[in-house]
Amino acid sequence: MKITLDQDKCVASGQCVTAADSVFDQRDEDGIAVLLDAEPSPEREAEVRQAAAVCPVLAIRIQS
Repeated sequence: MKITLDQDKCVASGQCVTAADSVFDQRDEDGIAVLLDAEPSPEREAEVRQAAAVCPVLAIRIQS
């Protein structure tokens, strides 16, 4: 699985971090999401899919 994050779309809601804090973080200065792991292990798939699902602006894309 490969993940892309469109930081230009991000509205700093933090939902991705709540769902998958080992894959996403937020910048201190403005709260915009940061991708920590673009190719997480298969064990993280459920939480990454949840993060993508709860993103209010659909800034997270998952490629299998």
